[in-house]
Amino acid sequence: MALLTGCNKVRTAVFISGTGSNLKSLIKFSKSKKSPISINFIISNNSEAKGLNYAKIFKIKKKVLNFTNKKLSENNLILILKKNKIEMILLAGFMKILSKNFIKKFKGKILNIHPSLLPKYKGLNTHSRVLNNSEKYSGCTVHFVNSKLDSGKIILQKKVKISKDETAGSLARKILIQEHKLYPKAILKIFNL
Repeated sequence: MALLTGCNKVRTAVFISGTGSNLKSLIKFSKSKKSPISINFIISNNSEAKGLNYAKIFKIKKKVLNFTNKKLSENNLILILKKNKIEMILLAGFMKILSKNFIKKFKGKILNIHPSLLPKYKGLNTHSRVLNNSEKYSGCTVHFVNSKLDSGKIILQKKVKISKDETAGSLARKILIQEHKLYPKAILKIFNL
């Protein structure tokens, strides 16, 4: 991805729906010297998302779009992103599926983090599905977003061992710690840093 010009960081928007723990770690990463990105916008489909507080804390612009009318919301979103010169999108627990049309406009510039070792366990409720199948390992994956759910080109993965008394909650917490490390590494990788 050759978006870097001189010392300018790539203007990035993060899309969230919940607590924003990945958002927080991405903001910290973006402020480091080695980071190729700056986080300039936070988008959420949920006005109650706790992660929106980071917009206030770190003085980042934010917008809530409810996605009841997907086409209208996405058209608004495209205008907002263009107006703010956003070049890259990071999905971090964003619980809406973006349309083919939207993805095409940002082809190769949308990343997502998913709490399983893709291509296994796409979609929701990954941790309980992993445990129900008595898997020995799970983990997380950062991948490019394409028009098929959780099917884009994989950038990086991190394997996590499942312990004998694991619950969906304990596995989620264990994997989340790795997500916070993996997302920045994947971003550095696509910029060849």
